[in-house]
Amino acid sequence: MSTAEESTTYYHFFVVASVYVLKALNGIVDEPYMDEPFHVPQAQAYCRGEFDVWDPKITTPPGLYILSTILKRIFLLKCTLPVLRLTPLLTLIFLPPVLTLLLAFHKRIRAPPIFPPFANSEATILASFPVAWFFGFLYYTEVPSLLTVVGTVVAAGNQRHWLAALLGLVSCAFRQTNIVWVLYAFAAGALVQLRFQRAVSDVKVSEKPSSKGSAQLHDPLALEASIDDLLPLLRSIPRSVSTLLRTFIPYSLVLAAFAAFVIWNGGIVLGDKANHVPALHVPQLYYYFGFATALGWPVLVGGGDNALDLAREIKARMFGSRRRVLVTAAISALMAVTVHLFTVHHPFLLADNRHYTFYVWRRVFMLHPLVPYLLIPGYIACAWAWFLRVGHDQTLLQTLILPACLLPTLVPTPLLEPRYFLVPYILMRAQVKDMRTWGLVAEGAWYAAINAATMYVFLCKEREGVGRFMW
Repeated sequence: MSTAEESTTYYHFFVVASVYVLKALNGIVDEPYMDEPFHVPQAQAYCRGEFDVWDPKITTPPGLYILSTILKRIFLLKCTLPVLRLTPLLTLIFLPPVLTLLLAFHKRIRAPPIFPPFANSEATILASFPVAWFFGFLYYTEVPSLLTVVGTVVAAGNQRHWLAALLGLVSCAFRQTNIVWVLYAFAAGALVQLRFQRAVSDVKVSEKPSSKGSAQLHDPLALEASIDDLLPLLRSIPRSVSTLLRTFIPYSLVLAAFAAFVIWNGGIVLGDKANHVPALHVPQLYYYFGFATALGWPVLVGGGDNALDLAREIKARMFGSRRRVLVTAAISALMAVTVHLFTVHHPFLLADNRHYTFYVWRRVFMLHPLVPYLLIPGYIACAWAWFLRVGHDQTLLQTLILPACLLPTLVPTPLLEPRYFLVPYILMRAQVKDMRTWGLVAEGAWYAAINAATMYVFLCKEREGVGRFMW
């Protein structure tokens, strides 16, 4: 069997297994659960054509309900709970082919045709990432949001900026914070364009030494960069931005539409504003890298360097010289201050014992007052591990734009939820280019084990007076 045939087999198994799981879930969880009691009646109102009806407890835009209404009109379906759950399932099924295009973009290889849908094994494994896979079976916005964000990045990376802007606008109809990922898509596509132009300019200069070449962005390879590159990089940005103004026009229209929405709405949150007040929650960044490492450890150890080599490199980056020791100590001290001043104990996190984060928070972070501070060196090591894995064959800016986008998406969010980490994790994991076969097998097996355990607990271990456990 050829590699393409094997990949197709994996994808077909993914589709069949997902359909089977949804059927089992609908047979057991036959009433709306958790957030579904808000989403389902709202979708049913849209299906009846009552577009002026809106539940003020809903915090996200109506993209999910509009998509379900469109599917209802096309296929003449009824908007019952099992049928509505087909909406996220369909987006989950289309996720591996779109992730295949994203992986091809980062690996700079020829992308496969979109039709008929094709997904390679790595993309199928990535689509089974536990948080994405789990919410593909409930009437939530997570997977449709993820799919449109990935499509936006793929279109921008292929210099199809008007299509990227359109997909980005659609993504914002599922989640408002996706406006940040629209800008990420523009930046990712722009940096690829600038890197290509720089390579062409370098060839011309080598052929004609007298030529001065065009103004270039100073953007060294990530793993070769040092702090001395920071000032030249900042100085070179204005010279490069002018060449991208025309490219930015489609995205500026999306920004304008988003700004108009915020002015009309009086803020970013659509409803239930009392329980979703933005806060300065800096430790969210630290939780993200801890979460990414806990769930994505096979990605870290399954690449070009083995686990011991990666550990040695992390140690060298943190403590390899007196200068690095001082920098690590200064960063640790700053992080300790932010943990002390900006840790948020959200009422939902403390009260809702149907989420795994409830138990992680109580049994780890609240075990002792020193625990949040003792975890700081681990957060730094996790961040370095992902930088080293993602930074292979990428420039410094290509590697850092995603962590920069974490600031506006995570820091204002007071509630600790794995769902908020989903989009950045998928986009970060897709940048890893050198996964070995055994690493992919380990990643797939790890995700499968988590998925089996969490879905089994959700379906078969309901506790009286508590409910079903979920992400």
